Amino acid sequence: MTIRHRPVAALTAAALSLIVFNSHAFAQAAVDPQAAQPAQDQAPAAISEQKLEAFAVAYLQVDKVRQDYAEKIGAARDATAKQKLQNEANKEMINAVEKSPDMSLDEYKTIITAAQTDPDVAKMVQEKLKATSGQ
Repeated sequence: MTIRHRPVAALTAAALSLIVFNSHAFAQAAVDPQAAQPAQDQAPAAISEQKLEAFAVAYLQVDKVRQDYAEKIGAARDATAKQKLQNEANKEMINAVEKSPDMSLDEYKTIITAAQTDPDVAKMVQEKLKATSGQ
């Protein structure tokens, strides 16, 4: 596939939008934006190398689920079928994160939030994704 030729940022945005905006589980567990403020003040070093590696592994599994379902969702003919597939995809993505070693759903969401709000964290995540996907 041509996925490897896309910038990592585009992959990140695609997967994050699919998970964050369409998942009821993510929406129910969402943190109040004011409560998330202290996390934004933390230095990028607060995310360990081990957690970045675990995040990259989990992210790649989530992205695989997204890719697997994207064509199915696009080919679905009615809104009900599309929604059913979207719900299945969301469950599979959450399961992929939960089954990833050394990564919880909360940690995954924390790193996503940090990458969205801190360019240094975003750069670290992108570098780790490139290194992990190149193996």
